[in-house]
Amino acid sequence: MARSILNKKSITFLEKYLNNAAPTGYEWDGQKLWMDYLKPYVDEFITDTYGTAVGVINPEAKYKVVIEGHADEISWYVNYISDNGLLYVIRNGGSDHQIAPSKIVNIHTEKGIVKGVFGWPAIHTRSRAKEEPPKPENIFIDIGAKDKKEVEKMGVHVGCVITYPDEFHILNKDKFVCRALDNRMGGFMIAEVARLLHDNKKKLPFGLYITNSVQEEIGLRGAQMIAERIQPDAAIVTDVTHDTTTPMIDKKKQGYAKIGEGPVIAYAPAVQQRLRDLIIKAAETNDIPFQRAALSRATGTDTDAFAYSNMGVASALISLPLRYMHTTVEMVHKQDVENVIKLIYESLLQMKDGDTFSYFD
Repeated sequence: MARSILNKKSITFLEKYLNNAAPTGYEWDGQKLWMDYLKPYVDEFITDTYGTAVGVINPEAKYKVVIEGHADEISWYVNYISDNGLLYVIRNGGSDHQIAPSKIVNIHTEKGIVKGVFGWPAIHTRSRAKEEPPKPENIFIDIGAKDKKEVEKMGVHVGCVITYPDEFHILNKDKFVCRALDNRMGGFMIAEVARLLHDNKKKLPFGLYITNSVQEEIGLRGAQMIAERIQPDAAIVTDVTHDTTTPMIDKKKQGYAKIGEGPVIAYAPAVQQRLRDLIIKAAETNDIPFQRAALSRATGTDTDAFAYSNMGVASALISLPLRYMHTTVEMVHKQDVENVIKLIYESLLQMKDGDTFSYFD
């Protein structure tokens, strides 16, 4: 059996990083954890106004390559406080209203965390003939307050951000489970690439920009901003994609991907073909298992932001198969995590200084 590339320090960092809340627009504490872990493996950091963090290796190099994940997680905002002290919410990112009832939540206030629950009418009180499903407009949070005045006294107001407290678990020795694997795993994996380069004393002939972007969940905003600042020549983005082998998913529409069968290499207009070919060659040369996915029009990931920035940047997408996306029990396979890390690492070792991946060279 191949030796694991994830060591005890890696897993300790992963657990701490995942358990920290970093909702869209409030990623700073998570970014500080990430930068502290990455610090021994990079030469310097770049940060921007909204919280994107970049560790740079060889900052003096003219040719620039980005490897990127995103740091934010889905959440809710307090949108309305009723007279009897119940909180109604709106999404911050793609939060799933159907999983909300009976979940415990953390409401982030200036005074600290206020606990609450997404309440739901008891089964005995609901109409069997016309049972109403959870919808964004009817789910609500109960923080145990008697009225609106008491809610405000607790420090809760419209605009407070709300996260789930669910923490990291390992199932059956090799399945990582947590909220926010989408896409805190991306930040973790690119940090591990930097660690491997350092530990193996690999010198790259170009500048490497290990980029943990913010605000992906609300429209790729962090990647758009940092792409303009770095102005890279190439970008390898990592995000999650759906395991389509669980119930109620139509493989004819969603394609086939399964946890445990390797990273998923994307085919899409935003994916530059020669860069993708280099990644596939790296996988085949190093016996890294991989899967393929076809994505229509847009990838829906930060790949799109990098690809179409700065008059065009050669970009590619390597995805981590994941079950139960945008729930509190997202699940990935440890072996896939390691293989994404290996694939990015080996792809970088094949890249050359000044390679534009142009079809016309």
